[in-house]
Amino acid sequence: MFGRKKDADRAGSTSVTAQAPLPERGAPGAPPAPRQTAGKGRPTPSRKEQEAARRRPLVPEDRKAAKAQSREAAREQRLRAQAGMAAGDERFLGPRDKGPQRRFARDWVDSRFNVAEYLMVVAVLALFILFFPNQYVATYGVYAIWALMVLGAVDAVLTTGRMKKVLQAKFGSVEPGVRWYAAMRSFTMRRLRMPKPQVARGQRPS
Repeated sequence: MFGRKKDADRAGSTSVTAQAPLPERGAPGAPPAPRQTAGKGRPTPSRKEQEAARRRPLVPEDRKAAKAQSREAAREQRLRAQAGMAAGDERFLGPRDKGPQRRFARDWVDSRFNVAEYLMVVAVLALFILFFPNQYVATYGVYAIWALMVLGAVDAVLTTGRMKKVLQAKFGSVEPGVRWYAAMRSFTMRRLRMPKPQVARGQRPS
């Protein structure tokens, strides 16, 4: 008897609990609302698309076109650097040509006639004179080359000496190697000088 009563009470409490209404959302004691996740804004790629993306090559498909494009870009950069160096742009000059004093030295040499710049022309002519049938003509040709070399050296010493005084007055001091730099430029033909001359002959350098 007592066992049946306990079973009946248990069944009754269970039915009451099942029929009790759930509290509304937001009310005290109500369970929290499930958190909603924000969408990605794009559909999830399929497995086939993911595998295709992983198999995509790291290098471009048309290697020949990519290589040609790379060569063209390198060529344009090289031409731009050569043009900048010829114009005396400091961004493209090497350590040997950089600096305001070396720019002034270039303008100083380029603004005048230099005896040594014709040495190369005379040397080429002397090669033909050396094979001249007349021995006296060949001998005099060698003497002419030596005389031009001596005159060119004397002219370079005098030119750089005057330039050094102007540099000291303009900059306060002379950097090491600037005088030798100007002398070597005076021994180069004007059209072969690099950077290209930026002043005309007879024009006073600034």
